[in-house]
Amino acid sequence: MIIPLQVTWRNVPQSDAVEAAIRDKAQKLDQFYDRIVSCRALIEAAHRRHHKGNLYRLRLEIEVPDGEIVVTRDPGENHAHEDIYVAVRDAFDAARRQLQDYSAKRRGEVKRHDEQRTAEVMFTVPDEDYGFLRTADGREIYFHRNALINTSLDELEKGAEVLFVEEQGREGPQAKRVSLGKHHPPTQ
Repeated sequence: MIIPLQVTWRNVPQSDAVEAAIRDKAQKLDQFYDRIVSCRALIEAAHRRHHKGNLYRLRLEIEVPDGEIVVTRDPGENHAHEDIYVAVRDAFDAARRQLQDYSAKRRGEVKRHDEQRTAEVMFTVPDEDYGFLRTADGREIYFHRNALINTSLDELEKGAEVLFVEEQGREGPQAKRVSLGKHHPPTQ
């Protein structure tokens, strides 16, 4: 159980049923990620004077070991948030997604982007759909026509600067996602 769970009401009369729904959702978050330190929920109505048609805002502040996850569900024009239970559900769904991301980062499961490098075109063989690049350190890297982005083999001239991502192929290093370098915009 999350200890402490604090629920604050602003421009909304306190409701035991809504508070029970919030406690239930918080309990499920705690079962999903058991290192939650505390949780605060602020519920407020957008318009104080109306009895029907009020849009509800919900703000969640969830403390975790390395910081805080904050979810603000501002209804905007979403009239589904005239139902306070929908606002609660949406806020806790967003909190769960943020906790999933936080948990994945802590476990080191963050998607890493491949490092993009520069090279120059050594030569191309358009009839056979391939070519070779020379890197700054003098290595030769094979590439296939299918690795080209926004250009074609016919447009690549010897010595042209390209950006690429290196990967290990069956017969050695090869380039994937090959595009013309920033100083050579693609022709149209």
